[in-house]
Amino acid sequence: MADAGSRRRESRTTGGGAIPGADGHAAYSLTVRDAVPVLLAVPHAGRCYPQALLEQMRHPAEARLRLEDRFADLLAEAVARETGAALLVAHAPRAMIDLNRAPDDVDWEMVAAPTPDRRTRHAAGRRARSGLGLVPRRLPGLGELWRKRLSPDELQARIEDIHQPYHAALSRTLERLRDKWGAALLIDVHSMPPLGPKRGTEAAPDFVVGDRFGSSSDAALCAAAFEHFAAAGRSTAHNRPYAGGYGLDRHAAPARGLHALQVEVCRSTYLDAQLSEPGPGMAAVVRVLVGLVRRLAQELAAGSRLPQAAE
Repeated sequence: MADAGSRRRESRTTGGGAIPGADGHAAYSLTVRDAVPVLLAVPHAGRCYPQALLEQMRHPAEARLRLEDRFADLLAEAVARETGAALLVAHAPRAMIDLNRAPDDVDWEMVAAPTPDRRTRHAAGRRARSGLGLVPRRLPGLGELWRKRLSPDELQARIEDIHQPYHAALSRTLERLRDKWGAALLIDVHSMPPLGPKRGTEAAPDFVVGDRFGSSSDAALCAAAFEHFAAAGRSTAHNRPYAGGYGLDRHAAPARGLHALQVEVCRSTYLDAQLSEPGPGMAAVVRVLVGLVRRLAQELAAGSRLPQAAE
């Protein structure tokens, strides 16, 4: 069983894709490890904002803070180092493109001519119509996010330079882990605003585990996650209000040994009181998530009739 130091030596990190307008800055970084059959992905914590993008935003400071899964990448990086899990982190901000949305989930009213045909316009889902599609358009309390419409060329560049390479890297990494271990698990790491008071008989959860209502992973994996959180004394909800999005829909295929869970972490558990900077609870949340990855790796290996996954 490899220790954390040897896992770091065995890993390699590469960048991929490009953020338009950011002087070739990589859209994501991928750290390849295979000590466990788990890939941690963080699609919403990107903080590389090209100046041109900020100039187009009506409320850049407020919108950034609300759209980002604030510092969820720091959680995932620490957990990946400790467990030997593979790690995929998006650097492109969600304000530019949402990697947890389908590429056709676009609010076409925010895109300048030419207007797509009727079939394409109707492909947009509920999220796009509510303002949180492939490119976020509006937020409650802030209204419209942009000063002008997005050009079709800008939209296509974001899809080709960010969205497509990110999901291609995610797919390749999962397949590679599955080929080695017989099965693989994507843990899509997100953060959520506090869902209510943390005290009382109906205290708001610290974590929400989403499995697309049972379709994205074996039930034993989800059950193991809840057992782990309960043992750690952490309150958890299942699928509500977050069941998972495009990442799970696209990459989960339990019948082929590709499982996926979305894990939402309440920002108040690891950020400061303003929910803007790392707070005193971060180390404790990392420990809980380290235990989760180890437990699910063991469960996955056992379910695949493989030797127990290395811790």
